[in-house]
Amino acid sequence: MKTLLISTEPRAVRAWADVLRLEPALEVDVLAGTQDAAEAALDAQAPELAMVELSQALPLAAVEAWAARHPHTDFLAASPETGPEVLLRAMQAGVREVLPAPAPPEAVLVALRRQMRRREPAREAPRRTAGQMIAVVSCKGGAGATFVAANLAHALSADGARRALLIDLNLQFGDAALFLTSRAPAHHVAGLARDIGRLDAELLRASLTEVRQGLTVLAAPDDPALAADVAPAHVRRIVQLARAQHDHVVVDLGRVLTPVTLQALDLADQVVAVLQLTLPFERDAQRLRRMFDSLEYPPDKVRWVVNRYQKDTEITLDDLRRALGTDHLVTLPNQYAVVASAVNQGLPVADVAPRSAIARALAGLAAQWLPPPQAPAPRARWGQWFRVEPAL
Repeated sequence: MKTLLISTEPRAVRAWADVLRLEPALEVDVLAGTQDAAEAALDAQAPELAMVELSQALPLAAVEAWAARHPHTDFLAASPETGPEVLLRAMQAGVREVLPAPAPPEAVLVALRRQMRRREPAREAPRRTAGQMIAVVSCKGGAGATFVAANLAHALSADGARRALLIDLNLQFGDAALFLTSRAPAHHVAGLARDIGRLDAELLRASLTEVRQGLTVLAAPDDPALAADVAPAHVRRIVQLARAQHDHVVVDLGRVLTPVTLQALDLADQVVAVLQLTLPFERDAQRLRRMFDSLEYPPDKVRWVVNRYQKDTEITLDDLRRALGTDHLVTLPNQYAVVASAVNQGLPVADVAPRSAIARALAGLAAQWLPPPQAPAPRARWGQWFRVEPAL
């Protein structure tokens, strides 16, 4: 859907454009200039959507004239004034939605997505055949999100019965592969991004490091500088191919939110947010929840996982439930010695201590995304198979 971003501030429209390119349905053009330049761009090829940052140089009266001249364009505006009179004038001028200025890029993305849904006819969702994608994000550094992501992928592989892939999108300092295998990965995400023009299912398979039957890893690059080679469009393509080949794709996002990680969050069927029961974690979890709300993620898309949980802490699970506005928390017990032993050996914790409380808890977490086990077929009685005929 052709979209034009209009502002007199180049920095504002560039920030919007960086995030809006996460949405493949938007074809984004940027205009940073005068009212006359905006009119010329609109007259040359009227877009379906236009986002205008209002100012003295770009007043609401100009948008009203544009809306009258281009009835097939839906106009949105970011305004420094959002009182009732301004909103009424904007509505009368034909503006579909007004955001407070300066408008954060994520809010602009959400608003444009709303307009896209209104423009597009309702249609039945296509039948889903791709594998499930789970994005694991840390509420704060040191939460243990990489440990959770790696061991979740291992549990989802169901000892080789299902195909699970772990993708490390902590592009600067990712080491997720070390949690599963001592083998040095031969390929990484940045390498695939550089070869995106020839990326196909076969190249993706050749780039994965096999941990065991049913479980593979796509590593992060060793050189932090290579993170700049990976763009949101690369992530879309990699994930598309990965989901076609696997039952489950687990993506470790690390802590830093970038256009690349936001793209992964948008693509995910489920988001696992990992935290601990301390005040700094609670505060950052609240910030993350507000961001999820601004992106209009449904509440059931996010699973909050409390790692290293132990009872009798100053901050309780009830405190956290109230802070996050949710009743659904998953806890992983604090078993430092067991976890450290598994990490130091480069093995899943289920291999090192299969009967430990942490291994059982991780299996329980994975069970949310695994099909229920099939009940064993009832044993047939001998009488159903053999009939004794009476003697004559």
